[in-house]
Amino acid sequence: MPEHICPNGLKSKWQLERHGFQVEDHWLRTKQETEAFKKQHGVATTPQTFIEGKRIGGNDDLTRFFGGHVPGKDETSYRPIIALFAMTALMALAASTAAFGTPLTERAAMWFISLSMCVLAILKLQDVERFSTMFLNYDLLARRWVPYAYLYPIGEALAGVLMTAGVLRWLSVPVALVIGGIGAASVVKAVYIDRRELKCACVGGSSNVPLGFVSLTENLLMVGMAVWMLVR
Repeated sequence: MPEHICPNGLKSKWQLERHGFQVEDHWLRTKQETEAFKKQHGVATTPQTFIEGKRIGGNDDLTRFFGGHVPGKDETSYRPIIALFAMTALMALAASTAAFGTPLTERAAMWFISLSMCVLAILKLQDVERFSTMFLNYDLLARRWVPYAYLYPIGEALAGVLMTAGVLRWLSVPVALVIGGIGAASVVKAVYIDRRELKCACVGGSSNVPLGFVSLTENLLMVGMAVWMLVR
């Protein structure tokens, strides 16, 4: 400080003030001051919060002190999935309103599924290597033919874009049926037959979402969308 901004320091100060504390803010202005402080108090990181002379700890420790939850490194979380589907639902409703003057249309339901496919594909394609590594743990086709682990997110993206546009159904429908059908069968076998505990690759290779309902839903939505378009 002052050239270096400490995000966790700002968070800690905000937490304290939010809970009614008056904060006496001590800046560590040089590398030497910081190292001397850490050595003096036997800590590895800064900032450190003290309340009435008692050391509480860093920002995560302060969050726990106030009764908040700090997610663990490998803790299961459905927050990414909830955020994703909430946003794609709102996007579909907004698009329907813009196109038809009302959010509640058949097209909005179709767009919700196709836009969800697009966003899920984006998350996978951000780091396709990590996705493919997780995917190979359970997908039946990918375990027999490794390139499919790299092609899956491309197929999902292609089907999602074409279904959103409502064009080239001769291509989008078979792609969605194949990858969705194989994906659903793979999840059922891995989770409900073999009883394996795995992480889901559905939101990319860095997620802590357990394999099961979410991935099965993703694949069944693709199959359902394809069947719906065939019927229509």
